Amino acid sequence: MSLTFCNVHFSQQPEKVVYISNTLRKSLKLSDKKRIQLRLGTNVVPAALKTINKSGNHLYLGSGVRNNIHVPKSGGVYVRNLEENEFQIGPLVGILSDGMTTSLNQPFGSRTGFIKQLLREGNKKCYIFVFTPKDINWSQENVRGYFLSESGQFTRKVVPLPDVVYNRLPSRKAETGGTMHQLRERFARKKIPFFNWSFFNKSDIYNLIENDNTVNRYVPESIMNPSTDKIKDMLDRHQFVYYKPSGGSLGKGIYRLTYLPKRGYFARYRKSTENVLLRFSNFNSLMRMLQSRHGKTLHGYVIQQGIRLIEIDNCPIDFRFHMHKNGSNQWVVVGVGAKKAGRGSVTTHLKNGGSLMTPEQALSRTFGSKSEEVLKHSKQVAIALAEAIEFHHQHLLGEIGFDLGIDQDEKIWMFEANAKPGRSIFNHPSLRNEGKASVEHILEHCLYLSKFRRRDIL
Repeated sequence: MSLTFCNVHFSQQPEKVVYISNTLRKSLKLSDKKRIQLRLGTNVVPAALKTINKSGNHLYLGSGVRNNIHVPKSGGVYVRNLEENEFQIGPLVGILSDGMTTSLNQPFGSRTGFIKQLLREGNKKCYIFVFTPKDINWSQENVRGYFLSESGQFTRKVVPLPDVVYNRLPSRKAETGGTMHQLRERFARKKIPFFNWSFFNKSDIYNLIENDNTVNRYVPESIMNPSTDKIKDMLDRHQFVYYKPSGGSLGKGIYRLTYLPKRGYFARYRKSTENVLLRFSNFNSLMRMLQSRHGKTLHGYVIQQGIRLIEIDNCPIDFRFHMHKNGSNQWVVVGVGAKKAGRGSVTTHLKNGGSLMTPEQALSRTFGSKSEEVLKHSKQVAIALAEAIEFHHQHLLGEIGFDLGIDQDEKIWMFEANAKPGRSIFNHPSLRNEGKASVEHILEHCLYLSKFRRRDIL
């Protein structure tokens, strides 16, 4: 079995014929072949094979071939042989999102820039496009996707179902409902790799690893849907806790609850654009406030042990670890950003007044000469956490964002795991290269899952 990178060209020849350069024919061991089956995605076409005297790896596709299997563009892609007479060009990579507007300039709203970056880099090594659930025609087994032209404009083209799908639906709302469940299951039945399956719920992740002795020591004590008695017990034992929605994101709906025996109970949270701090003389008053805001059941919340994190200027610091699977299917830390909480803020989220710095800047101010060692250990912990979650998770993962904390004793804690991590840390001038590396890792993992990686055939 062979895999070769080649240049695909379009020929005006109307018949179903593929012209192949001498070099490529030898590379693919096609010395005696006169006919082949050429595949793109789920489409296959029989074609005559003719040799042209040209150096380098080149394929010229007649219009009868490219129109039949819907080859979207010319350019550099891989070609591999699947069976004795069947060859596949690609991979054909689909990025699942949802359309924000009808504008071809900004069809994906604020995510358009990141999507363009993915397509621009992907165009160098594969056929890559973006699509929404509505763009799939299951009966015809094709997709009307958004491709990026050389001039940077989106164009719509119909192509076969892809070889791999990278799920970047932007919200939990976009992922809910029977339609999305059916879409994922259909890709699974067709054995088309689909990552990342869905957003994580906090309680699901805690449950996945609570009995895993390799990593559960990194997770603060966490209880889903705690009773009133359990909330009081946690406050009595830990003095402060975080009370947060299991399916939340961006720090929305999070409370920091504190118990000071001689002063009472305190609740800190964000309301609109302001940080709020309330004091209560007794526990029952605190609970009445929470119940008035969220209903008496307070369903769907997690209570989590508070951790005394390292601080700068009396403001807590935590860290976003952006993890990726690489082209060898291994977890790696691609980028780390240190997030400093704004004064009076419950969280370190940048939208809530937090600020961003490099991990080296943050750790050196706390641990001095030991900062490099602390960062190295934290990366090892992040990889162990990713491996554990993947081991217990039933679907393909290729990207995780961890919110990790480090306390004064250098102990590392995992607060959040996100299947669709935001990319705000890559806006820091010192983390731009890591942002580019993140895109490269996404594409390399797509090549791995679609079996267009040389290591798969050696």
